[in-house]
Amino acid sequence: MAASLPPARAATQDDIRRHNLGRITQHLHASGATTRSDLVALTGLNRSTVGVLVAELSEAGLVREVAGPAGTIGRPSLMVEPIAESVVVLAFEMQVERTIGALIGLGGQVLGRLESRHRREGYRPATAVRQVATMAASLIALAPRQATWVGTGLSVAGVIDRSSGLVRIAPNLGWRDVPVQELLDRAMSTHFDDPPQTIVGNDSDLGALAEVVRGAGRGRQSVLYLTGDVGVGCGIVLAGSGMVDAGGYSGEVGHMVVNPHGLACHCGARGCWETEIGADAILRAAGPEAGYADVAAVFEAAAAGEPTADRALRSVATWVDIGLGNLVNIFNPQVIVLGGHLSHLLPYLAHADGPRSALFATREQAQIALPALGEDSTLFGAAEAAFEALLLDPLGTLSRSRALAS
Repeated sequence: MAASLPPARAATQDDIRRHNLGRITQHLHASGATTRSDLVALTGLNRSTVGVLVAELSEAGLVREVAGPAGTIGRPSLMVEPIAESVVVLAFEMQVERTIGALIGLGGQVLGRLESRHRREGYRPATAVRQVATMAASLIALAPRQATWVGTGLSVAGVIDRSSGLVRIAPNLGWRDVPVQELLDRAMSTHFDDPPQTIVGNDSDLGALAEVVRGAGRGRQSVLYLTGDVGVGCGIVLAGSGMVDAGGYSGEVGHMVVNPHGLACHCGARGCWETEIGADAILRAAGPEAGYADVAAVFEAAAAGEPTADRALRSVATWVDIGLGNLVNIFNPQVIVLGGHLSHLLPYLAHADGPRSALFATREQAQIALPALGEDSTLFGAAEAAFEALLLDPLGTLSRSRALAS
């Protein structure tokens, strides 16, 4: 006979209060200044309870009340707004040839930004984490003195064990089974006394998170976010949440075989989607004799009317369309956001209303969109991951964290 499960613990008043404080903080973080009346409508709580919760958040220094916009009849309503300088996170996006870092305050306000370039060849994990830790020290030096640092998020283009931050494989960096989270925590400890938790996530998953919270997927329940660089990945949001899979390794759509007669991929297969639409594929389609330094140069040449560049992009867009059709048929999404260089290929797709290889019923429900956050979707996603603990338990997280001025 199967063992019986222990009875579920009933929610206490503290649990309910913590949950409601989190809901209010999450809404203000994502949406900005909001009236108390709107918070009442959002939470379903009565006005006096919302007032008590707002007062607690205000006393903790997370929010403040300001006068609403003038021009309405009667006294303007007070607005509750997040204080960007109250809590901060560090967000990093590790790309194949550069690392971007940002200091981001509550509400998604960028308070500082840095970029460091590196060679694709020989970029070892130890070098990478030292670089991130050094950038972190420079960014924290820009933080407001009264701020509390509550987390760090790192985006990596690779297959990542979410529970441990182990990078199982990052093929375009040449990494395999690298404990990046452990290495980064150790490197951060050399610069800071008791730094907050580091979260390591897949770039596509984090891009999807950011676009759902504050971008093109906001308010949608079914969203795919595609990253396009040397490789291609997909962040998948279904029923309003990131897809739950066996090990956190879903979304490697770049290794979906679309052309059995295509080139060998570094993963060992042949004709993977990323071998047909990745950055290297675009340069290859343009031809080495064209002399384009990088993908950006191809797009610039095509915009200037260069026929060789235009033909190359149209050829690659055919394979983009085929892969999108597969994704639309499998997931039936409301929105597919094209990130990275794929965003520049949207004008070259055969049908703006959806991939022609998809079934009509699914194609008519799928919108192909550009990222509302531009090239920073994955960077903002790393920030959202770092803010997660605060947004679930605002006061508890603050009590466990240390203000930078202390």
